[in-house]
Amino acid sequence: MAAFAVYLGIYYWPAIEGVIRVALSSLVPIILGFVLAYPLNILMSFYERHLFPQDGQPLVLRLRPIVSLVAAIASLVGIIAAVVVIVVPQLIDCVRLLVDELPVALTSFGRWLEDTGILTPETIDAIGDSLEAFDWKTGVGSAASVIMSGVVDLVAGIASGTANFVLAFVFALFVLLSKDRLSRQANLVLERYLPGHALARLRYVIAVADDCFHRFLVGQCAEAAILGVLCALGMLVLGLPHPWMIGALTAFMALIPIVGALLSGVIGAFLILMESPIQALVFLVFIIVLQQLEGDLIYPHVVGSSIQLPGIWVLAAVTVGGGAFGILGMFVGVPLAATAYRLLRNDVYRTGQAVAQPNDEFASPR
Repeated sequence: MAAFAVYLGIYYWPAIEGVIRVALSSLVPIILGFVLAYPLNILMSFYERHLFPQDGQPLVLRLRPIVSLVAAIASLVGIIAAVVVIVVPQLIDCVRLLVDELPVALTSFGRWLEDTGILTPETIDAIGDSLEAFDWKTGVGSAASVIMSGVVDLVAGIASGTANFVLAFVFALFVLLSKDRLSRQANLVLERYLPGHALARLRYVIAVADDCFHRFLVGQCAEAAILGVLCALGMLVLGLPHPWMIGALTAFMALIPIVGALLSGVIGAFLILMESPIQALVFLVFIIVLQQLEGDLIYPHVVGSSIQLPGIWVLAAVTVGGGAFGILGMFVGVPLAATAYRLLRNDVYRTGQAVAQPNDEFASPR
């Protein structure tokens, strides 16, 4: 019977795969809603703990979740708006400067090619002959077709992504406002259909995962804020251009573990390079020193100690997660690895306490 079921699964796999794809695409807003609800719940829980915590009046109990959720959303929107206000105007100025300086840079680059002998008159003539022989009508038509197809796909993707995000955000609001009732219902279902040992084990795993993800999100945001402020202050002291824009960009990119600060450093160096190569070189030296400080002091103490994951496994989680799922994998891979590491460590200590040493390397993540 099992072999026959496997045969049917293999034979009808294209149809099964299509059904699974349709089902997953339909569940995207719900899955994204739960993903959005988790970080919002951290802010919401913070406000719930500090808004009239000792007041047990029925009206306060009913209004506290709503007020806390509104305060959490307002805080998040305020942070995003502050970053946009700081970054966008200066970024527009940098793009305008790039557009103005690009023709001059191209002319200088052409003269350099001629002076070094790379671009000879024979090469220029050959390029001119190739351009004359090129079928511009067909080439431009093909390029226009490809561009229009890409624009249509881009617009469709943006429209679909926006619709999914709106639905997910609305679903996240309902989840947060009903989280106590949903938690009770989930507990009733689990208690009804799972044996006691399995239920206790599942609750233990969920508690460890929740603690790792919570600590990682809070620690990562704190580390990003510290790094952004240090970057902006250091650039102000060194007299480098666009300190607040690059500092805000560094803080935003630092949310991506390990590689975020590197990406922000490359972008910042490129923006400064358009104004002064010497200052760009100074910035590169400064950002390298800052990244060493961040890797050796800030990240281990702010994030690494909170999630209790050794640096080698942080790097492994970022590498594997990024290779499998891109930037999202880099971000999620670290708390997942921390969860697996803590579960394994606790299980080893539980079954091997007789051989565990207080200063064991496995017990000391940093």
